[in-house]
Amino acid sequence: MSEPIGSAKPETGGIANPPVIILIEPQLGDNIGKAARAMLNCGLVDLRLVRPRDGWPNERATANASGADIVIDNTKVFEREEDALADLNRVYVTTARTRDAIKPVFTPKGLAPEMRSVIGRGEKVGVMFGPERTGVRNEHVAMGDAVVTVPLNPGFTSLNLAQAVLLIGYEWWQAGIDVPDYQLMMADTFPATKDDMERLFVHLENELDASGFFRVPEKRPGMERNIRNIFNRANLTHQEVQTLRGMIVAMRGGKYKP
Repeated sequence: MSEPIGSAKPETGGIANPPVIILIEPQLGDNIGKAARAMLNCGLVDLRLVRPRDGWPNERATANASGADIVIDNTKVFEREEDALADLNRVYVTTARTRDAIKPVFTPKGLAPEMRSVIGRGEKVGVMFGPERTGVRNEHVAMGDAVVTVPLNPGFTSLNLAQAVLLIGYEWWQAGIDVPDYQLMMADTFPATKDDMERLFVHLENELDASGFFRVPEKRPGMERNIRNIFNRANLTHQEVQTLRGMIVAMRGGKYKP
């Protein structure tokens, strides 16, 4: 019976049954380890190997996993693809080549919500990756419910194993988090208020006026608007406004007291 969503360890981002990663005939322990590292970056912890060329366990895999021990230590090894997929409800096969089989084709971005929807129904899903040199074969595609293809430069679609795993894993992880696309690191300050900005503008305009900057009266309104636009585009913090006002006073030989 599938575990309910929400009872997982923190490594999986709160999902009890995140996607399983299946590597068919991986050739190098280094690549397995790098794939494991990419998996844990994205909250994926269930790695299955089918006929790894250099056997298992593998010291090179452990070294290249760079601390993703939860993935390496729980890796399962199978002799047959059918056994590696036996407990899964849906399997998605990664390939860059067009096949004759009539199957749905997902991009990694499109696959992420699809997998989350399936897992949300209590089903288990897996993503299959082929050998580094050849990729999956036709019989592997036939085992899957859908194909995953990464839209890359048509003239060069080659990815190493860890890159491919990371692309799938990244989209999976992103689909489950709420992080703004842009944010400004504030450290110990906070965004300047409109009052902060107005005080800066009045201070600056008064000093510019005293220095004779506004020589042509009819141009003054437009010049003031331009100055305000310059500083408003900068998204200043409260501390930055105070620093600017201190600079204005210092240029007049005084000492600024906020």
